[in-house]
Amino acid sequence: MATSLKNVTSTTGNKTKTATTTKKRIVSTSSMAVDMRLPSIRKLVSHSLSAGDRRDLVVPGDVITSDSGFMRGHGTYVDEEKLTASVAGEVQRVDKLICVRPLKTRFNGEVGDVVVGRITEVQQKRWKVETNSRLDSVLLLSSVNLPGGELRRRSAEDELTMREYLLEGDLISAEVQSVFSDGALSLHTRSLKYGKLGQGVLVQLSPSLIKRQKTHFHNLPCGASIILGNNGFVWLYPTPGQQEEEAGGFYTSLEPVSLSDREVISRLRNCLLALAAHKVLLFDTSVLYCYESSLQHQVKDILKPEVMEEIVLLTQQKLIEQEG
Repeated sequence: MATSLKNVTSTTGNKTKTATTTKKRIVSTSSMAVDMRLPSIRKLVSHSLSAGDRRDLVVPGDVITSDSGFMRGHGTYVDEEKLTASVAGEVQRVDKLICVRPLKTRFNGEVGDVVVGRITEVQQKRWKVETNSRLDSVLLLSSVNLPGGELRRRSAEDELTMREYLLEGDLISAEVQSVFSDGALSLHTRSLKYGKLGQGVLVQLSPSLIKRQKTHFHNLPCGASIILGNNGFVWLYPTPGQQEEEAGGFYTSLEPVSLSDREVISRLRNCLLALAAHKVLLFDTSVLYCYESSLQHQVKDILKPEVMEEIVLLTQQKLIEQEG
């Protein structure tokens, strides 16, 4: 509250009166919440793994070995009879073959990989799909299930109704069927677990952070499901009920998602970003441990640097205890 004084002078005959009047002015100030955070001492994780069990990390120019008995693989070159790394990543040895798996790269697909992609173009008898690789992947009309699960040859009518199945911008889950000579991937969705994706959240991460497993479809006990695409695209969605088998992979639920499911999906999304920021491998166990470690914090606080570090350290500790 600010107070200003104003002098008022009045003359009556030979006398002069000076009166002081007080005028009050109310100043409205809007209080803004300021979030202040102080640096804290970084906690150390007690690694129980021996030095021999830890993986070797190299940067470009590092000498991997000077033994001439090893074969040169991807990510390496020979300089003065020494095998040298050409990319930053993890050294992998298979018998006498040495290669370096880069920490950050485009997706190099292999047959059998599970991918999550987005339709970019509808062409003749095929769809072009963005799968985070160097070239757009191809989904042939003959490599998808027809609605109703019919097994027959694709006709000209099917080609004219391709946009009724998949449009530009639609998200799909698929499997790598083959790799063309130029490196492009050929996909297929001939299983009911693949097909068009409905309501959910897409998180784009580095393909090197996705751990290869037997299955990449997981129904987490927290109430949501996750598809860990080998190409680095992760799809989070509410756990579905009984899906109609007659849909042929094109069924998408448009029912409203409850608030509790949206909170779980948002928390999982922030947990994925936290694990990716600290270069932790993503698989069902690590994601679930990170989710459990984040329950003591609000969803919006997970991405704060100090909270993110605390959650990731707890997750790493649980993973080490599990391995031990």
